[in-house]
Amino acid sequence: MEKEVNPHFEDFLFDWNQKFMFLVGGYGSSKSYHVGLKVILKLLDEKRTALVVREVYDTHRDSTFALLEEIVESMDLSDYIKFVSSPMQVRFPNGSKIIFKGMDKPAKLKSINNVSLIWVEEGSELKYAGYKELIGRLRHPALKLHMIASTNPIGKNNWTYKHFFKDERNKRIVIDDEELYENRSMVVGNTLYHHSTAEDNLFLPRDYIHQLEELKEYDPDLYRIARLGRFGVNGVRVLPQFETAPHMEVMKNIAAINRPLKRVGMDFGFEESYNAVVRLAVDHEKSILYIYWEYYKNQQTDDFTAEDLDEFRETQELIKADSAEPKTIKYFRQQHFNMRGSKKFPGSRLQYTKKVKRFKKIICSDRCENTIYELKDLTYAKNKLGEIILDEFEIDPHTLSAIWYALDDYEVADLKEKLKERQRPNPVRR
Repeated sequence: MEKEVNPHFEDFLFDWNQKFMFLVGGYGSSKSYHVGLKVILKLLDEKRTALVVREVYDTHRDSTFALLEEIVESMDLSDYIKFVSSPMQVRFPNGSKIIFKGMDKPAKLKSINNVSLIWVEEGSELKYAGYKELIGRLRHPALKLHMIASTNPIGKNNWTYKHFFKDERNKRIVIDDEELYENRSMVVGNTLYHHSTAEDNLFLPRDYIHQLEELKEYDPDLYRIARLGRFGVNGVRVLPQFETAPHMEVMKNIAAINRPLKRVGMDFGFEESYNAVVRLAVDHEKSILYIYWEYYKNQQTDDFTAEDLDEFRETQELIKADSAEPKTIKYFRQQHFNMRGSKKFPGSRLQYTKKVKRFKKIICSDRCENTIYELKDLTYAKNKLGEIILDEFEIDPHTLSAIWYALDDYEVADLKEKLKERQRPNPVRR
C-alpha cells in the first residue's frame, strides 16, 4: 500500500517513542489529517482501542469521524475498516477499534476500559481538568500508552500553552515556544512537539494561503493563529504601555521624581480571588505610573493577612481598599491600619480603567511577578458579536483592581486637556 503524505509529517507518522505528542499549527497545515493517519496505521499494526476526544461530542461527526473515513477511503480500505454511525465507532479487521467521546458528557468516560491511545482534537477547547482526567483513563496491562493532542494556538493563558510550554504564575517552564517555531519538531522529556503551517501542506491550494495572508491587514490576532500557527496575546491589550524593569532601576527612577505621589491600593479576595496590595508611585510631570511592591495571597483569613501586612501598621501608609467590603475594612481599622474605602459608583470600573490607560508609561518592578502576570498581556473580554467590552477582561486582574483603588483620589491629565492648556493664550500682563 502506498500513501502520499506531506514531508514535514513523515517522521511523525512512525515515531511512537514518546508517551505524549503535542501538535500545534496554523489553519490548513494538515496536522489533524496526519494524526488521523497515524492512529489508523497504528491500529492496523496492533490490536488496540483508541479514544478520540473533543470538548463537545456532537462535533465529532463532521470533523474527526468524517476525517478518518476520508483517510480510509483514500487508502482503499473501506471494505476492511468499518464505520458505525450510531454510536460513532470505527472497527478494524484485527479487532482494533476507535471510539468517540465528548467532555460535555464526562460520565460516559467512566465506562471506558483498556484504552491505550488517546487523540485529543482541538485541545485548546478542552478544560485543563478534562485533559488531566483523560490521562487517568489511559491504561492498558500490556501495551505502551500514547496520548496525542492537536490544536490551533490561541492565547498564552490557555492551558495548552501553560502545560506544554510555560506557566509563569507557577514558575513552570518546559520549553520556549519560539524554540519550537524555529526547530519545527523536537522532543522534550517524554513529549514530542510538532509545529506546522499552511506551507507544510503541499496539497493546499495557493488561493487558501493567499486568504490567510490577507488576515494580516485586518485581523492580526487571527493572522498569528491561522497563518503563523503561534501562541500570543489573543485580543486587544488593555494596557499596551505596560512594561517591566529591574527593581533597582525602578526605585532609582522613583527617587529622581520631583515630589512623587505615592499610593497604596488593596483588593480583597479569599477562595479563588486574591488579597492583592500594591504600592505605586506617580511621576505627574511625565505621566508615568510606577508599580514597585506587591502582596498577593488567597485562602487566608483577615487575621493572617493582617500579620503579613504588619509593616503598614508601623508606617501608617494610607491604604485605599475595595469599599464593597466595609466589614473587612472595619476589621483592619480596628487592628490599627490606616485604611479607607475607595469611591465606587455605576460605571466606576470603566472610569478607573480609562484613568490607568491615560498614563504614558506604566513601569513595573520585576519583583512584582503577579502584577506582571495579570497586566502584561491583559485583554478585553468580548461579547457574542466579537466586540470588546471596555470594563470586562479575559481574567479577573486583582492587581488592576488594587491600582484602581490606590488612584481613587488622583486624576491623570487627559491628553485633550493638555492640548487645551497649550492652546489657551497667555494672560496679558499690565
